[in-house]
Amino acid sequence: MLGFTMPSLGKARPWEQEGGGTDISAWLTINPDDSIVIRVAQSEMGQGVMTALPMIVAEELEADWRKVRVEYADVNRHVRENKVYGRMQTSGSNAVEHSRPYLQQAGAEARERLIKAAAEKWLVSPTECYADYGRIYRKGSPDSFSFGEVAGLASSVSVANIAIKTPEQFNTLGLPTQRLDVPEKVDGSAIYSIDVRVPGMVYAAVKHCPVLGGRLRSSRYNAIRHMPGVIRSVRMESAVAVVADTFWHAKQAADALPVFWDDTHAERVFSNTFKQAFFEEFEREGELISEQGNITNLMDYSEKTIESDYYVPYLAHAPMEPLNCTVHVQEDRVDIWVGHQNPEYAVQVVAELTGKPESAIYLHNCYLGGGFGRRSHRDFVEEATRIAMEVGRPVQMIWTREEEMRAGAYRPMSALRFKAGFDIQGNLVAFTNHSVTHSIRYDRYGSVDGVDASSVEGLHNHPYQFPAWRFTHTRKNTHFTSWYWRSVGSSINAWAMECFIDEMAHAADTDPLQYRRKLLAGRPDYLNVLDVLEKETGWGKRRLPRGSAMGMAIHESFGTLCAQVAEVTVNPDGTMKVNRVTAVVDCGNLVNPLTAEEQVEGGIIFGLTAALYGKLTVENGKVLEDNLDTYELLRMNETPEINIIWANSGGDKWGGLGEPATPVIAPAVCNAIYRITRRRIRALPIRDYYLQAV
Repeated sequence: MLGFTMPSLGKARPWEQEGGGTDISAWLTINPDDSIVIRVAQSEMGQGVMTALPMIVAEELEADWRKVRVEYADVNRHVRENKVYGRMQTSGSNAVEHSRPYLQQAGAEARERLIKAAAEKWLVSPTECYADYGRIYRKGSPDSFSFGEVAGLASSVSVANIAIKTPEQFNTLGLPTQRLDVPEKVDGSAIYSIDVRVPGMVYAAVKHCPVLGGRLRSSRYNAIRHMPGVIRSVRMESAVAVVADTFWHAKQAADALPVFWDDTHAERVFSNTFKQAFFEEFEREGELISEQGNITNLMDYSEKTIESDYYVPYLAHAPMEPLNCTVHVQEDRVDIWVGHQNPEYAVQVVAELTGKPESAIYLHNCYLGGGFGRRSHRDFVEEATRIAMEVGRPVQMIWTREEEMRAGAYRPMSALRFKAGFDIQGNLVAFTNHSVTHSIRYDRYGSVDGVDASSVEGLHNHPYQFPAWRFTHTRKNTHFTSWYWRSVGSSINAWAMECFIDEMAHAADTDPLQYRRKLLAGRPDYLNVLDVLEKETGWGKRRLPRGSAMGMAIHESFGTLCAQVAEVTVNPDGTMKVNRVTAVVDCGNLVNPLTAEEQVEGGIIFGLTAALYGKLTVENGKVLEDNLDTYELLRMNETPEINIIWANSGGDKWGGLGEPATPVIAPAVCNAIYRITRRRIRALPIRDYYLQAV
């Protein structure tokens, strides 16, 4: 036996409000001890917003950063006070981009209130006072007040028309700053939603139909009712839950529960069935997205044409913390403890199910053990609420890894066909693309007006100067369900587009980087990033050993431009390794360089995992990969050295960083593999190929 002590789980509850302070605004409270509590309306899932967003407020406030504390904004207050926190959804890599202006405004207005309050105490004009490092000073005098000494008066004064700083005036923003949430995550005191414990709480384990879209026909509760700790079962449309006194008892009973499903609609569906159906759509006309020039004639009269088909399978999100939610439905209110990327949406779901007003829903947002888009879905919150409504007690519902992997909401499957025509000098004269993609928007709303924008992002809005083009699209949904996955459509389309651009470069007998430079002649921002990439990697100049090569790609998404070079080795035994990745990034401006680097590194590793291993295999309508032993992730010893160079253009550009590095790594690696093996990777994952250097 091994004895050990768990640290207390009662300390770092990010939803609890600090007491005894003075609210200067909805965004911040100043306590008598001069500590400042800044509220964050975005969800912390490892990307560092619990530090970056308070830094924006503190910059304008002129706060002493050592005295800053942070907590989640109150979702219920947001609902009651007409969306006082602006936007609580965390997605699309735009927490900083969307929040920065009003967070700066909140900090600036609080600063001016504090200055005005101090001026009133001194009976002088506010123009004779200024704030610095957590205190208000009177010009030409040794007198000063701490923020805490004037906070009470500051809460009652008003100010207007306060200008915010521009980047060249920043003192705090742009400096590497240690994250505020790391210490409690290291010592174990941080509360994720799976850690929540509520008095009288019971646990629910869920068993879903193994075939998506199947229905629950019947279950035999009598077979498990006498098992240890079992309280009851709850039937749902496509699932059944077992409620017990511990999660282990609930899971054991759920595993033993005899269940009968109606799932015959997909009994003969396999991965190749999906793939064949998608490729058949290439023989039909897709919906026109954009077109320029007489493509048919230009292709017919081209001296040379190349055509390639690309394909990606469905992918799971696989966040490290399995999906879970704790719900307590009471007569006058509902409490929810969950780590969710869109708390407002979760509140709407619970209000819809319980029939209670949104003002009676109290969502306590917790740290998220990974989100990647999956934790913005409603399904797990909905199931937990339905179970709690029937049980009448606080219920913590946990999906096992197996249930989560088979429950749908995957990154879409997609097939893409490209064709390019060249004249006798090797110049591009025409370009076409037809994409066939499972639509996320259709799964979410049941219909799509026109083309689902997420299905084609990174295709028709590419930066390249093609003389003539045609982009078409076909929506092709299956019995699977899809959802937003880190970098969404760009994770698919940037890979296919950048690999085909490489094919075009080789068809034109031109270096791939120089070929892109030619097609990007009208984009100085792209050219600057390529210049930095070429210089930092020694592209075209460094000689690598036999079996090794560089590959490159460039893509803009979520307001950020990212180019990468991957240095890859293919070993004599057919195995491969990505040795080094160099990323050049232009997001305009940085809030915290430390978390910015972490996001680029994490995006590269996430994208590399998908490129090397990501695949869900379908057999008789069921997903075979149900845990991390079969759905492989990149291991530490496989992780390449990552070098990040910032080529920020400044100005008003504030691009996101959570996702833009993810789409670029797969094409960079595949393009390197081609240079080593002369074999194109046109279907992911890479592990399905036997590689051999030539």
